[in-house]
Amino acid sequence: MSQSPEDARNFRKESRKKYSRLSFDLPADRLRRRSLGAPRTAGPQSVVEAPSKSDSPLAGSSYQSVKGQLHEELLDELSDEEFTGEAEDLLAEKIDEFVNRVLADNDLPLNESERRQLADDLRDEVLGVGPLAPLMADPAVTDILVNGPTRVYVERFGKVVKTDVRFRDSEHLVLVIQRIAARVGRRIDESSPMVDARLPDGSRVNATLPPVTIDGPTLSIRRFGRRRLRREDLRRLGMFTPEMMEFLELIVRHRHNLLIAGGTGAGKSTFLGAVCEAIPHDERIITIEDAAELMLDQEHVVRKETRPANLEGQGRITARDLVVNSLRMRPDRIIVGEVRGGEALDMLQAMNTGHDGSLTTIHANNSRDALKRLETMVLMAEMDLPSRAIREQIGSAIEFIVFVKRYDDGVRRVARITELTGLEENTPQLQDIFEFKQTGRDGRSIVGQFQATGVVPRCVHEMRERGEEINLDMFRKQV
Repeated sequence: MSQSPEDARNFRKESRKKYSRLSFDLPADRLRRRSLGAPRTAGPQSVVEAPSKSDSPLAGSSYQSVKGQLHEELLDELSDEEFTGEAEDLLAEKIDEFVNRVLADNDLPLNESERRQLADDLRDEVLGVGPLAPLMADPAVTDILVNGPTRVYVERFGKVVKTDVRFRDSEHLVLVIQRIAARVGRRIDESSPMVDARLPDGSRVNATLPPVTIDGPTLSIRRFGRRRLRREDLRRLGMFTPEMMEFLELIVRHRHNLLIAGGTGAGKSTFLGAVCEAIPHDERIITIEDAAELMLDQEHVVRKETRPANLEGQGRITARDLVVNSLRMRPDRIIVGEVRGGEALDMLQAMNTGHDGSLTTIHANNSRDALKRLETMVLMAEMDLPSRAIREQIGSAIEFIVFVKRYDDGVRRVARITELTGLEENTPQLQDIFEFKQTGRDGRSIVGQFQATGVVPRCVHEMRERGEEINLDMFRKQV
């Protein structure tokens, strides 16, 4: 949902009025802050005298106080068009010019190191995620959870811990949220107090404002890192074995439909991006996501993203709309980032009408539960289909289910790879190909091993008949 300059201006004014608790928001203090730089406009009779360095309102303040006041002054000085739409390199130049002018015009109580740091900090405050920048730079951080200006948590190695990171106040947090939303053309205010967005590195962002969250604004960031994890990276991290990776590559390359299931934070999206590496580079791929985060190696990729309704309730584009539209775009592969509703029916129909090799993810607690949830989502399409017909569609479309799980030692693993062999008396028949067996614990770490079950999937025999060299030893059960 786009945000006009007038909307941005009104929101910033209202959010400051609502959330600010700083003493310098009094009119006299705001007038003093205005004196730091040249006025935006001055009438013919206006005379503005530059303050002497000794009279600077910032004299005697601490670094954090100086930075906070300069941040406010910088936002006042930038136009709304610059704040929401200016290219980042041009905006960074204006920030540097502002800092240089302030340092020249004011006798600030900062040492040389703090003066050099001031421009960098202000650049982070305006262009990026403000105080969260150090957390975003930490590769061990997978989730950043902001419950308020003084309660910032992170997840490292599967454990959530509180940090020393602080925002100045609720207004400061709201400005960071607004900046993130504005950069992707979304709007967040009291009339639309929730937003889903993404950062340039692909990290997923969810933000809320009162009255949705009663105690104040919140921000949640699911990080995917500056470089996406590849298949080999996941193997080294213990997510699966080389044999499992080889098998997954075979079924993706030979266009077998794959459903990736798991709980929240289990690594479904990361795993989906990794297995997509096996898709040949000469195929046309269309991805459909709520927040575009998949980063694929292939060149022929069309990325689609859903859109929420505007303030008038118009303009919403759902995943189902995008799936239907994708069928008219001559796709070789359709990849749905996650099925959540009625688009499940259209996706299954696509899989059953020539669009083999499609992939998607679903929230579920195990492989069988994934099929039950998929059936429920088909019912959300409101087509009034009988249960038997839905299960037959699922049985024909889905060939393999990969269940990924984040274990309590923080390690994400492929818990099992399952083949769906069909229906028997209206019940889906599943057989595990690979599974992870936990054998004990070593302190906090889980001890176990991946192993084959001894079952050779039916598709493997078909691949061998077509001339594919496959070592059947990968499916041999270890005694």
